[in-house]
Amino acid sequence: MPRILIVGGGYAGFYTAWKLEKHLRKGEAEVTMVDPLPYMTYQPFLPEVAASSIEPRHAVVAHRRHLKRTHVISAKITGIDHANKVATITPPIGEPYEFAYDQIVVTAGAVSRTFPIPGIAENAIGLKAIEEAVAVRDKLLSNFDKAAAIPAGPERDRLLTVIVVGGGFAGIEVFAELRSFASSLISKYPQLSFEDTHFHLIEAMGRIMPEVSLKTSEWVLKDLAKRGANVHLDTQVTGAIDGNVELSTGEVLPSDLIIWTAGVMANPTVVRGGDLPIEERGRIQTRADLRVGTAEEPVEGAWAAGDVSAVPDLSGGGVGGYCVPNAQHAVRQAKLLAKNLVAVLRGEGTKDYFHKNLGAVAGLGLYNGVFQSGRIAIKGFLAWIAHRGYHGLAMPSWERKWRVLWGWWNNLWLGRDIVNLKAVQHPRHTFEEFAARPRPAAAAPTAPAEPAKVGSTPVPTQAETAKPEAAAKPDAAAKKAPAKKPAAKKPAAKKEPATETVTADV
Repeated sequence: MPRILIVGGGYAGFYTAWKLEKHLRKGEAEVTMVDPLPYMTYQPFLPEVAASSIEPRHAVVAHRRHLKRTHVISAKITGIDHANKVATITPPIGEPYEFAYDQIVVTAGAVSRTFPIPGIAENAIGLKAIEEAVAVRDKLLSNFDKAAAIPAGPERDRLLTVIVVGGGFAGIEVFAELRSFASSLISKYPQLSFEDTHFHLIEAMGRIMPEVSLKTSEWVLKDLAKRGANVHLDTQVTGAIDGNVELSTGEVLPSDLIIWTAGVMANPTVVRGGDLPIEERGRIQTRADLRVGTAEEPVEGAWAAGDVSAVPDLSGGGVGGYCVPNAQHAVRQAKLLAKNLVAVLRGEGTKDYFHKNLGAVAGLGLYNGVFQSGRIAIKGFLAWIAHRGYHGLAMPSWERKWRVLWGWWNNLWLGRDIVNLKAVQHPRHTFEEFAARPRPAAAAPTAPAEPAKVGSTPVPTQAETAKPEAAAKPDAAAKKAPAKKPAAKKPAAKKEPATETVTADV
């Protein structure tokens, strides 16, 4: 039976496995999916998770709950030797081992792309994983708690300053959602006012949201400005040491929450650890039918989809002729990949991937959004309804859909949950602080005849250095010691006897 190995369980990986289970006949192939995480993250919901509009667990899809006939392995793929059709699997516990396959599907996704800016790696956080969204939410809530307990001043301003780097869809959505969330928190903190909060978005280009028209992006800028948000265009971050964000304009913005959304890159662990062809931007070279290779020469038995792949955009709307890395393409590519792979196993022909972008929709906080399709642009409440409607339906499986919709319905009547669970990131802190520990073993009493020993090596005294023959007569030296007792006690009484006694008692 042919063995199909899926590398990565994100959008493309999960949907490929999900659709293969639908299209494959019983016993036609064996499917194995390898991913370090046991779930798929629905990334368009991360801004709403960070703003406490969606319960974090509802924004992910458990692999083992929805993949009934796929063998799921929670591990990393650290090497691909496609010439011999063998992949190296590195589990979290145990030694790496080799896995032989007949067909490989690389859907390892993308990670945050950063630049060697001082302080960014140490002080910023990305927004590609559910854990990052939860950390952003709890950090904002913790900072409000701290700021409310101290007087107005530089430290309070630092705690209540949020900086988002990157003006694409991800950056604008999390920026607007957090601005909306922070505004709603003010009523819960009488010590703070709206003017105490500071939000800054840094964008290197001269505009935001290139996916929508210039007119629509300008409307978003005006809307953000009305809500007290500051957008810095044509500006770059040059440093972030100790949380002091330095801009190319010379301005310095102290902040305790820096969110980096300025681009992504193909997962380097998988791409660089294999022998599949790679294009100039570091993605796996992929044909229009989603087989790895070029239009003239496919790589037999290898497939790719999603952010890790460079798939030609036959609609003509892609950047550089390739599909942009987003959820729309990843999901649709995965569905076609599953059909094409099954067709190849049955000796049938494949179809090319073609998808014309129908539009873009973004949430800008509660009851506010923007929608663009061609020349049609919708703004405000109706766009927000379209945003939630589209992503609510796009969430895979009805089980997940109902959880998200139920959470939205509860929030409509009860408001957003503002319980801060930052302590969960260090769950053993309280236990360790108050846990009883065994007392250290009592030190053995020091022999009177060996006061000058350090460790296990005797240190010769001045008398022993001056008269070597005294070392041969230890008994005689011991007998003479009492005669010198008064002289020895006098300096000892001046050398903190109380400190030594207290230390011994403790």
